[in-house]
Amino acid sequence: MLKKQWPAFVLAFVLPLLAVFWWWGGFNSVSVTETDAGPYRYAYLDYEGPISDMRKSQRTALDKFTVAKVAAGDTISVILSDPRAANGKVRAQLGYTLADAAPIPEGLQEGRIERRPVFSARVQAAVLLAPSKAYQALSDTLAPRGRAIAMPTVELYRPAGQANRIGTFTLEMNR
Repeated sequence: MLKKQWPAFVLAFVLPLLAVFWWWGGFNSVSVTETDAGPYRYAYLDYEGPISDMRKSQRTALDKFTVAKVAAGDTISVILSDPRAANGKVRAQLGYTLADAAPIPEGLQEGRIERRPVFSARVQAAVLLAPSKAYQALSDTLAPRGRAIAMPTVELYRPAGQANRIGTFTLEMNR
């Protein structure tokens, strides 16, 4: 009986899961380079809590941009503490990049990151999948050099601008 049902199982469950994983960029490769990055000007909210709840605070920051009628740039997350060391809890600055002349929306703080040498991991993938791919690729690149990921890291996500396209995630760690 089971032998006759496996093709139906593959068609009904496995293929759709693989298709979604492909669509989200799960099979896209990550490029890791040494480069210079920045400068960045951004408006942010301080966050401390489970890494899984960060998107709620990111959304709150976006709402403040909308109320202030200020154009929000790329999503930026400055991860200040290592979630592996604190059972998934993290300290971070969550917000959006700003144009040089743009005002800071009420309730947000201004942050600046100067141009600096970094290891950069870049992948085109869905925002929920991209960080794990980028951190793993960066870790794999640093390991043969006897190094490990060190905080703070800067995560930037640039949406594709179309609902049916995925954006580009960039992870930066100081060299």
